[in-house]
Amino acid sequence: MPQYRRWRQAGGTYFFTVNLQDRRQRLLVDQVDALRAAVAAVKKVHPFDIDASVILPNHLHMIWTLPKGDDDFSTRWRLIKTRFSIRFSAATSRRSSKQHKREKGIWQRRFYEHLIRDDHDLNEHIDYIHFNPVKHGHADRPVDWPYSSIHRFIRQGTLTADWGTNGMDSNLDLG
Repeated sequence: MPQYRRWRQAGGTYFFTVNLQDRRQRLLVDQVDALRAAVAAVKKVHPFDIDASVILPNHLHMIWTLPKGDDDFSTRWRLIKTRFSIRFSAATSRRSSKQHKREKGIWQRRFYEHLIRDDHDLNEHIDYIHFNPVKHGHADRPVDWPYSSIHRFIRQGTLTADWGTNGMDSNLDLG
């Protein structure tokens, strides 16, 4: 039997992409306070650090570092999605499989995760997160998007307000 490498690492740092079921919606930015409240509530019970994040209308990207000895990001995402979804009435057209599982049809079931390998990998994914609103046409410059951790990076002096305005996107091909 072949040996498969385990791609989870307790205390690891992970990049995530989480999508709405209906990619035409703007629910994440229209209800950003509800999303932030859901994340904060889950963090209280299941701690993790948010290293970088961006919330776009129909998807989000985050980089989390989990506590030492903990690799359970799936429970955290399930709880965040559930807490956020509870605030909204059931979607009018849900497949029977979603109804059976008591899902409201707001989120895609799965999410993408990537274990960050090293500092270079981390920096590339942080850049990707911060440039994502420009990539998707939501802002002309990364600093113009209000739902991004770029503002924390600028306050901390890690980045300047003009970051990403000089052809930055040509180096950011992460998907």
